[in-house]
This record gives sequence, C-alpha cells and structure tokens, in this order.
Amino acid sequence: MSLAPAFGTADRTAVAAIRRDAVRMTGDPGDYDALLDQIGDARLVLLGESSHGTNEFYRERARITQRLITDCGFSAVAIEGDWPDAYRVHRYVSGDDRDGDAEEALRGFRRFPAWMWRNAAVVDLVGWLRDHNDRRPPRTPAAGFFGLDLYSLHASMAAVVAHLDQVDPDAAARARHRYACLQPFAGERGPEYGRAVLQGVSEPCRRAVIEELVELRREAGRRLMRDGVAAEDDEFCAEQNATVVANAEEYYRTMFGDRAGSWNLRDRHMADTLDHLVAHLGRRHDPAKVVVWAHNSHVGDARATEAASRGELTLGQLVRERHGTDAVLVGFTTYAGTVTAASDWDAPAERKRVRPALPGSCEQLLHETGLPAFLLPRLHDTAAGAALRPPRLHRAIGVIYRPETERQSHYLQASPSRQFDALVHLDHTRAVEPLERNVAWDRGEPPETYPTAL
Repeated sequence: MSLAPAFGTADRTAVAAIRRDAVRMTGDPGDYDALLDQIGDARLVLLGESSHGTNEFYRERARITQRLITDCGFSAVAIEGDWPDAYRVHRYVSGDDRDGDAEEALRGFRRFPAWMWRNAAVVDLVGWLRDHNDRRPPRTPAAGFFGLDLYSLHASMAAVVAHLDQVDPDAAARARHRYACLQPFAGERGPEYGRAVLQGVSEPCRRAVIEELVELRREAGRRLMRDGVAAEDDEFCAEQNATVVANAEEYYRTMFGDRAGSWNLRDRHMADTLDHLVAHLGRRHDPAKVVVWAHNSHVGDARATEAASRGELTLGQLVRERHGTDAVLVGFTTYAGTVTAASDWDAPAERKRVRPALPGSCEQLLHETGLPAFLLPRLHDTAAGAALRPPRLHRAIGVIYRPETERQSHYLQASPSRQFDALVHLDHTRAVEPLERNVAWDRGEPPETYPTAL
C-alpha cells in the first residue's frame, strides 16, 4: 500500500466530505440512532477500540451496547477476555449471588493487563447488566457476558477438572492425568512451555489435550441425558474451557516460531467461540444476537490493512466471511489525550500522554474536521467512506504504549472504509481508570486541560 500525502488538496476535499456526513455526538440518547438504523436486523455487532486503555471507548461502547440490548434484542456481550474470568461475570449478571457486586465479580481478571476489564467503566457496565436482567420482563432472555480469548490455559484446565469432579469423578481423574503434562508451566508460564518445546526441552502436550476435548464432547451428551437440560450451560462452559486448553497449547507452542500463524490461531479461536456462543444461545432464543468488544486490530477486516501482506487474518474478517451482512464492524479512533498502558509486558499500568496523530494518518484527517466527537455510518456508500478509502496510516495502541517509537510501534497502513462498516471518532480522550490504581498511574501525565479535565 502507498501512503497518501501529508496534507494537500485531496485531503481538504476529504475533510469536507467527512464533515458533511458526520453525525455529531453530543451525549444525547439519540447519538447512535443512525448506527442502529444501519445495524437493522444484523445479529453480530463488533465494537472496536484503537487502544486498550481509553475511557471514552469503554463509555461509548457501553452506550451502544445498552441500546442494542434494550432496543434490538441483543442477549450477550462477548469480550476480548478469557473465558473463565468472563463466565464468572456472566453468572453474576444472570442473578448468581456468590459475588456481592460488580467489582467482586470482575476479580477473576487478575492476569496482565488487568485494567482492560478491571476498570471503573466496566464495573458500571456489569452493574447495568445485572440491573437490566433483574428487571427484564418474563420470558425475555438475560443478557450474558462471555470471553472469546485463549490465554487462560491453566484457569481453563482447573475449570474442566472442577466440573468433572462434580459430574464424573472418573473422567476428572483422566483429565488430571492428561493435563499433568502442562502443570510444570502453571500460572502465567504459557510462553515458557512454547519455548521449552521449541528448544526440545519438553515434549508437546498436544495429543493429551485433544484427547480430553474429544472425550468431554463425547460424554457431554450422555451426561445431559442423565442430568437434563438444566446442565446444558455447565456442559457448554466446560467444553469451551477444554477448547481453550487445546487451542492455547497450540498457540504457546507456535508463538515463537510462527508469529502470523499464532495470531491467526488466536483470531480463529475467537471467531469459533463466537459462533459456538451464538449457536448455544440460539437454542433458547433464536435469533441470538451478540455484541463483541475487542481491539480495532481484531474487529477490523485484515484484508483492508497491511496485515494481510504478512498472511494475517482477523476476527472481523472471519465474521464477514462467515456471516456477510449479518455482521457490522465498528471502529473507534482518537487524535490525542491520555491512555492507560504499560511500558513493557507485565509492567505496571501508567497514565501516559497520547501524542497527536501523525501527519497523513486517518486520525489526523478526522481531527481536521474540527468536530470533537462524531459517527460516520454506512462507510461503504457515502462520500465520507470514499474519502477514507485510500490507504493511510492508522494508529493502534495495545496494552503497551511506546511514544518514543510511535511510528514503528503503533501505526499500520489501512483503508478505514474497507476495514469497518462505521467509524466513531473521539478527538480528545482520557485514560481509563483502573480499579487498582498505583503510584505510576497516579503520577502519570494529566490531561492537557488539567486541573479541570473538561
């Protein structure tokens, strides 16, 4: 892909087109009417973010999600998070009182980066889901909360064994025996397993974890006949955990030798989990509709970015290929502000200043409109969409932000209107607030409007 020039006549024309098509957002309930009209009867809505630590991305996704649930019959939120941790939240929002409140229900999210889901904005969403479910009319499905990711290798192994201890102790003993192969790499040591296999120090555990998944699926039907439909959710949860173990084993085993392959395995796992979730929920309420929260780099269609040249695919691409117009992909961007991120993997969360977007970038083009917050719906058939079709730099901040190497670390080339179906731009944003604030975060860079933070 070739880059557009820094800023010229074509860019000024593009800015004018974007301003004409922009739906200005003011915080009113009707801000997303145009987006819901575009979504229509679609069953899958994927909501992105261009960083994992921006408060406004969480807030606006929550606003959209609440309307999808209350106005459009959506019955689940699926996140870029681990299955067992999210399922604990699901139990809470569905009425289980083992956790006393939303904050306690989120305590399963302990793995780095905990602030992605243990933050004030997500606490508010989880509390809203519980209240919504408690008040819902009879025969209306509860809105669930599920995880799509595969990093929970050992938590998922423990969940499989705990389930089998309750329903089939002999099967639990077999599961313990099969999973023993991975026990030396307990905790957060999944990458060490991959390195040990690559170096020939440890034997792969692939066959054992696949055998466990196959047996669990085979025996689930027999147990359901014995225990009845009431056990269906527990069996589904156990199968998903066993699937996580199988796919996480392969992910960690291949991550050092095949970067594109391990990325693709992860996004295929998320897409497959989403399909399994839709099928499971659809048994009780058809059609099942699910809203997904994940990073732009997963939500967007890889075929519209330079990632495709590396052989990478994405969740958004797979969802489009499998579901066509039954899916809507929504990207989120920002120009400047602050962000919660770390400087290195497993390092403390910091509040960092986000540098103004680079010249020639999609974010700079959106900034030039002078609008503080706006929605661009229907990118495929508007003048704004045509203006955003040429490839441009597009920023992506994950859990690590390194402004000193921003161009190399945080930008890729992409065509926004082919990558997404709609785009939300929030020009100046602030860092999401972790539930566990530390000195590094509290002493981090304040917003430019400090001390008013308006």
